[in-house]
Amino acid sequence: MQIKVIKTEKQYQEALDRMEEIFDSKKNSNHADELELLAFLIEKYENEHYAIDFPDPIEAIKFRMDQLGFKQKDLALAIGLKSRVSEILNRKRKLTIDMVRKLNATLGIPTDVLIREY
Repeated sequence: MQIKVIKTEKQYQEALDRMEEIFDSKKNSNHADELELLAFLIEKYENEHYAIDFPDPIEAIKFRMDQLGFKQKDLALAIGLKSRVSEILNRKRKLTIDMVRKLNATLGIPTDVLIREY
C-alpha cells in the first residue's frame, strides 16, 4: 500500500483496514514502519474529524468519585467542608486554584479539565 495523507472517509476506512491487516507485524520490519505511519495518519485524521472535547469539570469530578466509590465526605478531606463540596457539585461555588490542585492530586483528573468554565 502506498501511504499518503488521509483526506476522505474512504481513505480513512482503507487505512484502518490496512492497519488491521498488519497490526501484529514484527518490530523493525517494513510492515512495522508502515504500521507506525498509518497510526500517525489515522490519529491526525481522527483529531481533525472526530475531536472529543474535554468533559465538564463537575461531571468529571462526579464520574471519578463514582469510579473510586468516593462520597462527598471523602472529597471534603481534600477540598474542605462537606457543605463546600456540595456547593461545588451543585454548581453554586466555583473551584479555586487550590481546589483544582487538590482534586488533581486526589482524583487524578487532569488540571486542563478542572480549570474549564462550567
